[in-house]
Amino acid sequence: MKKITLAVLFGSREFFPASLVFDARKQMFAVLEELGIDYITLDENTGVHGAVTTYAHAKECAELFKRHADEIDGILISLPNFGDERGIADTIKLSGLRKPILVQAFPDDLEKLDVANRRDSFCGKISVCNNLRQYGYNFSVTTDHCVFPAEESFKADLRKFAGVCRIVNKMHNARLGAVGARPTAFNTVRYSEKMLENVGISVITADLSELIGPASRLSDDDRIVKSALEKIDSYMPHDGIPQDALLRMAKFKGILDQWIADNEIDATAIQCWNSIQQNYGVNVCTLMSMMSENLMPSACETDITGLVSMYALQLAGAAPAILVDWNNNYGSDKNHCVLFHCGNFAKSFVPGCCMSNAKILATTMGTENTMGTVEGRIPSGKLTYARVTTDEVNGVIRAYTGEGKFVDDELKTFGARAVVEIPDLQDLMRFICLNGFEHHVAVAKENLAEIITEAFEGYLGWETYLHS
Repeated sequence: MKKITLAVLFGSREFFPASLVFDARKQMFAVLEELGIDYITLDENTGVHGAVTTYAHAKECAELFKRHADEIDGILISLPNFGDERGIADTIKLSGLRKPILVQAFPDDLEKLDVANRRDSFCGKISVCNNLRQYGYNFSVTTDHCVFPAEESFKADLRKFAGVCRIVNKMHNARLGAVGARPTAFNTVRYSEKMLENVGISVITADLSELIGPASRLSDDDRIVKSALEKIDSYMPHDGIPQDALLRMAKFKGILDQWIADNEIDATAIQCWNSIQQNYGVNVCTLMSMMSENLMPSACETDITGLVSMYALQLAGAAPAILVDWNNNYGSDKNHCVLFHCGNFAKSFVPGCCMSNAKILATTMGTENTMGTVEGRIPSGKLTYARVTTDEVNGVIRAYTGEGKFVDDELKTFGARAVVEIPDLQDLMRFICLNGFEHHVAVAKENLAEIITEAFEGYLGWETYLHS
């Protein structure tokens, strides 16, 4: 995943000490470099030590940002002193950038409130935010109103902001592949392609036959089959899986990978039952697991808005996300439940996993036709869950998110599975049911709910419920 690049915009007001700008730049750049964040900013000989004070400075800075517009993921406004709120807002306006914005202000020292050292950034930040609002920009603020760059809270804010930038920028240009129609029995994964296109998410479709046909015609010793088979062999143990099933998986993977490359697809949702078993004799869960592990998420049952949820979590944390069912209660414990799927989990979620078959589907389609699932359990750890849906009745995109934890409580079952603990789980289930959300939910192994909420609600304009 590529590094984040921020346009860093320092503001200064002419009757406040400009010397503070020079030191602020050194502090800010040191932290950005520590966190691996690239930046574009005025050099120290432009403006006031590289800060914008006048309209002329704003034009110079805007031109710089324009030249690097394709590289810039977000804007960081830094106030070493009160700052010039109009110059800052004009810079962004003239640059034409429509990116997430984070506003930071330096704190005053109680021992240095003399004319030569006072900042008044506490007040200036309010003025800058007021102007951003007037100019019609969405923006984020730091956890602490005033904060030095080296403080841990600001570093956490920057990491969070990087996740917000990744989500917002990719969602405005995402290309999602829908491979096969949704399973007939699953009205729950219906969605509005038009509503997604309206926010920049394009859905590229392929009939399942367009992949099964070419895959079936590949010879066992074809170059792309051999390459795909090597990747499958090295991905996870597959003792007991017949070689002919592995070959069918490899052929399907070869054709699927080519379709993804030809169409520049970012992520996929696949009709994983029942046509693929009936007409091709294999499960594609392991192939979906491999894609998700490689940061190209793949969702079950052609669940495109479930895929949007997965992709958002992956972008937020720069790590794999998976799609699961809210599947079973956990005895009489009201804050625990079981997450389950046939077996599409990215292998980093399930240490010691192995390839198996879809035991439930096998009851109607035969064990021999359902080889290729991931078998394993998610161990204890952090949990964030998220779900996006298109609410066509009310004409809005809605979402929910929250955090909990994976736990190691006893669970005697099969498949890809987990036990989770979520505070006030019964209230969450009421919310999901009463608001018509799907039974699928995306999950990640980090605490990302604040990033999801900020990106969805603050920048994309999606109604988002944060469960806490």
